[in-house]
Amino acid sequence: MRYQLYKEQQLNCDIETAWQFFSSPYNLSKITPKEMNFVVLSDTGNQPVYEGMEIDYRVSPLLKIPMKWKTRITQVNFQKSFSDFQEKGPYKYWSHFHEFIPNEKGVLMKDTVDYELPLGVFAAIAYRLFIKNKLENIFDYRFRVSFP
Repeated sequence: MRYQLYKEQQLNCDIETAWQFFSSPYNLSKITPKEMNFVVLSDTGNQPVYEGMEIDYRVSPLLKIPMKWKTRITQVNFQKSFSDFQEKGPYKYWSHFHEFIPNEKGVLMKDTVDYELPLGVFAAIAYRLFIKNKLENIFDYRFRVSFP
């Protein structure tokens, strides 16, 4: 079964600042909870995302067990949106759409994540017991952490 996580955050900055920060793979570790042990393994030269970019990470999403995660940037609309898709990692399916909308207060950032769990018949139980809350907490953490 596919699930969806949707979050909005009002950023008090201009679109250039928001885009520069959030389109850099290296900044993801700055807005991920420390207990996830999130590390960018790819040497992307700190360049902004581009269509086709592949990014390798190491992350410990559950029980501090490290695992590799590879995403590919599938769509970029400069200073408006970008999407990443899991090539390899903890989910059966993961697609994350990042959207940036300038407004009178700065920039409204929207995150839409469509995902599916790999646990077969146990997926719904795992989702209810801990995965839904874990993802909610990760994104809530991102919104509490200041940037850049």
